[in-house]
Amino acid sequence: MNNIVNFIKIRILATLLVILIFTSNSFSQNYFNFEFDYAQFGYDTTQNYVEFYYSFQRNQLTRYELNGSFNVGAKLKVKLIDKNSGNITLNKQYVVNSPVYEAVADSDGTSLVGVIGLLIGDGEYQIQITGSDNVDSLKSKTIDDLINIRRRKLDKFSLSDIQLASNIRSEDANSKSIFYKNTLEVIPNPVCVYTETSPILYYYCELYSLNQDSTVKNYELRKILLNSRQKPVYNRPKNISTEQSSIVEAGILNLKKYPTDSYTLILTLIDKESNTASSSSKKFFFINPSVIDSSDNSILASGYIGSEFALLSEEEINDIFDKTRYIATSDEMDQYEKLDSLNAKREYMYKFWGRRDADLSTEDNEFKSEYFRRLNYVNQAFSALNKVGYKSDRGRIYLVYGEPDQIDRYPNETNMKPHEIWYYNSLEGGVQFIFGDLTGFSDYELLSSTKRGEIRDDYWTRRIYSN
Repeated sequence: MNNIVNFIKIRILATLLVILIFTSNSFSQNYFNFEFDYAQFGYDTTQNYVEFYYSFQRNQLTRYELNGSFNVGAKLKVKLIDKNSGNITLNKQYVVNSPVYEAVADSDGTSLVGVIGLLIGDGEYQIQITGSDNVDSLKSKTIDDLINIRRRKLDKFSLSDIQLASNIRSEDANSKSIFYKNTLEVIPNPVCVYTETSPILYYYCELYSLNQDSTVKNYELRKILLNSRQKPVYNRPKNISTEQSSIVEAGILNLKKYPTDSYTLILTLIDKESNTASSSSKKFFFINPSVIDSSDNSILASGYIGSEFALLSEEEINDIFDKTRYIATSDEMDQYEKLDSLNAKREYMYKFWGRRDADLSTEDNEFKSEYFRRLNYVNQAFSALNKVGYKSDRGRIYLVYGEPDQIDRYPNETNMKPHEIWYYNSLEGGVQFIFGDLTGFSDYELLSSTKRGEIRDDYWTRRIYSN
């Protein structure tokens, strides 16, 4: 029995490491450890103040000498695209540097953590944020996400986003720190992961429009912690009496008694007089192999407990399946659509990839690793405007067939729109795929192919001639 428990511990630790990879959309073998998170805070009725938190692993950054001292540094490029108009509202690069106090770069895995604050108008945006080494541009990682800027209503109480932190200092807070706000120094945790050796979760949240008439108002602030099965493992109320319009809620949670899992922290503010409420939530991961959760026998009995799917939310599972539709059969897609529970979807995805593992003698599923390596590449190479790379035609072909043996590019032909021809010499005795940028926005459409089952148009050149 002890061997089984130890095995589960090891597999759970491996699970969380893979989850981190899944959530960061990076499956390359040369993993560059860049992470980011964000939280938005009220500013006025049309804009929010959005803080972007970033983290680089210092021992992955290239050491260089400047004015007789050693440094490491990174570049951060932030692009915001308005989803409704397609317009780029922000495209800016930031450079950060940090001294190294030894003649060699840091080797203890510490992080270079920082924050960038921006005023962003009401709307829905696609954000593309790229972190790279200041010296070696090949050390780079791009993360895509959606951000919805919620308009703040001054006549209704509300909460900001919850910012997760690795520490919050009050008495010894440095007022000159980039993390200083409202008399506190809030050190962000962009990775959103806590561990057995660092089990203290710090959080920061702002409460708005609590009072309109300067009288004392009474609220109840309820702090709830849900596990991945949406069961509350912590639920504590706190009474708030204030005549102020806005206040800060900063606190801690000691996680050491909880097992490895994904959790959601929920803050709910309740007006006792009107019986109305406003909530804010934040998800995080906790790695704690010392505590084994045996509360859900149905999960422990299933083979996917040791897989990376065991702790993923339904949104994450659906997203992963969407990214694998190109290699799923029609029966597999129909079966997945009929699943009505999160655990069924987790187990289905576990078996989906298990069927494609050609070598069961190894711990790694080579097919899956290669597919997500391709996924990471196409999302970086073929994204255009508001279309993520894997949804493009070039992305689909690369995901299904792999890297071409040869690519002929024609970006500036006279009287012709940009186009590319991809050659696969080992497919069906040699096939080609022809893509054209018909819109001028780098979204290359598949015009024709000699591969069986793909679209074929022998007169494709007519579509790329410029008038």
